[in-house]
Amino acid sequence: MLELHGGTAANLEVSPNLWAGVGLGRGGAGTALVGSHQEVAERIAEYAEVGIEEFVLSGYPHLEELYWFGEGVLPLLERRGLWRRPGLDDGREPAASGREGSAVPFAVGAK
Repeated sequence: MLELHGGTAANLEVSPNLWAGVGLGRGGAGTALVGSHQEVAERIAEYAEVGIEEFVLSGYPHLEELYWFGEGVLPLLERRGLWRRPGLDDGREPAASGREGSAVPFAVGAK
C-alpha cells in the first residue's frame, strides 16, 4: 500500500474510482471504490468481467455506507444481472432451495 500512496495524500486515485488512501487513516491494506452510484457499479461490473466473483465491502461510516450502497449501487447491479436479492430466485418469489448455487457469491446471506 505504501507503494501506491507513498505515504502522502497526493495522487491517491490509482485507477478510475479506486482510491488508495484508506491506509493513511487506519492500519493495514485497503483501497476504496469511490464515486457516484453509477461509477461504483461500473467498476464492480468491470471486475466481474475479468472474473472477480467475490468482494469484501466495507464503508465509513458503516451504517450510512450500507444504505448508500444498498439503495444506490445494488439496484444498478441487479439491472445488469450481476446481483439479485438474497433468498429470491427470480427477484419476485422466495427461492425454494435457499441460496445454494447462487450465481452471485458476494450476495449470499448467512445460513
